[in-house]
Amino acid sequence: MLTLLNKNEIKMKMKRIFFTSIFMMGCLVLKAQQRPNIILILSDDHAYQTIGAYGSTLMPTPGIDRIAKEGVLFKKAYVTNSICGPSRAVILTGKYSHKNGFRDNENSRFNGAQNSFIKELTRAGYLTAWIGKWHLETMPQGFSYWQIFPGQGSYYNPDFIMMDSSRKRFEGYSANVVEDEAEAWLNKRDTTKPFCLVIGQKNTHRTWFPDTCDLGRFDDKTFPLPANFYDNYNNRKAAAVQDMTIAKTMILDYDLKMYEGEIKIGTITRMNPAQRAKFDAYYQSIYKDFKKQNLTGKALTEWKYQRYMKDYLATAASLDRNIERTLNYLDKHGLAQNTIVIYMSDQGFYMGEHGWFDKRFMYEESFRTPMVMRYPGHIAPGSIDSNMVMNVDVGPTLLQAAGVPIPNDMQGQSFLSQVLNKKYKGRKALYYHYYENGEHLVSPHFGISTGRYKLIRFYKRVNSWELYDLQADPHEMNNVYGQKKYQRIQKKLRKQLKKVIEKYEDKEALKIVYENIH
Repeated sequence: MLTLLNKNEIKMKMKRIFFTSIFMMGCLVLKAQQRPNIILILSDDHAYQTIGAYGSTLMPTPGIDRIAKEGVLFKKAYVTNSICGPSRAVILTGKYSHKNGFRDNENSRFNGAQNSFIKELTRAGYLTAWIGKWHLETMPQGFSYWQIFPGQGSYYNPDFIMMDSSRKRFEGYSANVVEDEAEAWLNKRDTTKPFCLVIGQKNTHRTWFPDTCDLGRFDDKTFPLPANFYDNYNNRKAAAVQDMTIAKTMILDYDLKMYEGEIKIGTITRMNPAQRAKFDAYYQSIYKDFKKQNLTGKALTEWKYQRYMKDYLATAASLDRNIERTLNYLDKHGLAQNTIVIYMSDQGFYMGEHGWFDKRFMYEESFRTPMVMRYPGHIAPGSIDSNMVMNVDVGPTLLQAAGVPIPNDMQGQSFLSQVLNKKYKGRKALYYHYYENGEHLVSPHFGISTGRYKLIRFYKRVNSWELYDLQADPHEMNNVYGQKKYQRIQKKLRKQLKKVIEKYEDKEALKIVYENIH
């Protein structure tokens, strides 16, 4: 039979065990909370040329500009493959398209069984979610939660595929609905765990449908034509055969909403009566005026350019406004100080440069993407980073920030030390490979950029080399490949290209680069 003293000792031991357990659990929660939360906002086809933080005066972008002001602006952020689905696959896996298997939007389906930075974070105790545009053909794997658009998604009253495979329609404008659902997930999450949330916005993908509140936002502006709007593509074979010009490719009804007769476009027929009334009132008035003008030739082309700019920028306005909403949510819920926020597009876009819209080429407007990052207490506010980084580097960077080992097969390299002002050996060259050989007739190509020089090898549709001196020719109008003045740098770049192809084990490119084309 236990004595009273023994009973008291047992009670004291039990209390110590209880409070020790509580303390240890508290430490684990604290440790989890100290690991940074992560929000990656990913847009579609957003041109850096339209963003205030990049020096643009085309439109105000206070949401994106705020991230840059409170963190770092990447002046040389690039993509490995300028096309929507492949870019997302590169970001997820930290591997080039030839390694992750999603090379183009025509024939590829993402293999979700492969590893990703999301799976690594989930295994490390993070809550992980992707909400919005996914565009990888197969369903997400490795996430704690997902809620995605089927295919490209819709600008108005979008459908979502839910985790139970059901489809659910949400009333409203796409960018607002995605932000609503992202905040709803944040509200109901387990707050003892760190989180990584990808907010996938459809904006600013073709065709450009603004929110009804943004219709006419830029109608009082006349946008200057880019200096090379009427490019003649001399000595650039691939540029000469493309089909992505505002003059010839941009369609009056499909792209610019100049409809004759009954409208059967799905984006419009799915509108509710209030949305449709505002849409019709705005565009029908423009159409009547357009018909009266009876434009042809350059006058028609330049009218199309102005309408393109107005619709594109109005669509971007909602994107930026919802980025502001994300930042305000973090402020309101006390999450801002311990949350990494990255905003980036899946690639750049042409705003009339070379007479084009769309992307695909390794030329700067397409190859380069906007990217800003905020990490309070770690990244100095107002930082400007001029080192070369790529979308393949995002996953490794976020893993390092979360204290999670970077898998050996990830080809990207973390730029965390770079933005934390620590010693960092940055990229000396960028490698790019675009595969698609159908839409817009852009020839497949791969190449290397050192920042000063760019060497591109086109194949299949067009077989040719191009070389640009970006210091002398920043708009890439003068292909100097084969010119005597550039023979030394040309030879050096071809050797450097071969080395980087071997480094990334791109066997298809390696075979082509050996072909004797002068």
